[in-house]
Amino acid sequence: MSNLNLTTHEDSQCTVITVAGDLDLTSCPALEDAACRAMADGSSLRLDMSGVTFMDSSGLNLLLALRRRLVEGDGWLELTGVREAPMRVLALTGADALLLPAGTEAREQVLDPTA
Repeated sequence: MSNLNLTTHEDSQCTVITVAGDLDLTSCPALEDAACRAMADGSSLRLDMSGVTFMDSSGLNLLLALRRRLVEGDGWLELTGVREAPMRVLALTGADALLLPAGTEAREQVLDPTA
């Protein structure tokens, strides 16, 4: 059973999905379904990840697959509010450079807490 809560709304630039809970193998299908519904109308996506406390490789793979689909359709995917545990996954894999807004300097802070 998934402990993921999703809320979707439109803003002037994209569809925003607020994600809360664990983003893992059991919860990824729910986010994928919500994202695919939003992308059906050509929307770009912003995922508010401020409520995500855990993310495993399944979550990372889903985010990268969503980004790839959006970029192929001239859209974009952006993550905001990423907390420490998911940020560590993004930073260690280099995916932060693809998924975080330009100018976000979280990678150095996550990999080197003294920075």
